[in-house]
Amino acid sequence: MFPETVLHSRRLLLRAFDAGDITDTLASCSDSLTQRWLPLPRPYTLDDATAWCTTTAHAMRDSGDGIQFAVTDADSKRLVGQVGLKKTDWRALVSEVGYWVSPWARGRGIAVEATRTLAHWLLTDQRFQRMELRAAAENAASQEVAIKAGFHREGTLRNAGFVHGARVDLVLFSLLPGDLGSSTDPTEHR
Repeated sequence: MFPETVLHSRRLLLRAFDAGDITDTLASCSDSLTQRWLPLPRPYTLDDATAWCTTTAHAMRDSGDGIQFAVTDADSKRLVGQVGLKKTDWRALVSEVGYWVSPWARGRGIAVEATRTLAHWLLTDQRFQRMELRAAAENAASQEVAIKAGFHREGTLRNAGFVHGARVDLVLFSLLPGDLGSSTDPTEHR
């Protein structure tokens, strides 16, 4: 299982979800754009947000499946999104990243910065060998995040995903330790 940790970047603080995130999680996951690309409950209710913030996100770490972070503005501390790992293969040292950005924070590079911060921690501190990112073939914004975060496009996984009962093709991206470059990453962790 991943250790409990807090990650910092220039503008963001990545930490465990807590009950204080329920209202903003409800608003974010009820948003039509978030709902379009993620297989979230429809409608997304207060009970769903409460379960995610207080139980489900924490259970993913406890089970070894991954780790979920509330992405917050470093200054205001307000929730601006989520980034996390799932489908972790501990033997192969591979995990898949996923994210969403709150409607009030879109267009500011939040997903790119949070994904880079998590990738640096996973591939450097945790010594993983590969981070994967899968985006629906029609989700251009998510694919743009992958490219800006330094991922390499590997190909299309035909009919490999589903969103609200419909099958979708997924574009597979990957990031390896050598892709991080030799420059010092501005993230800090503790």
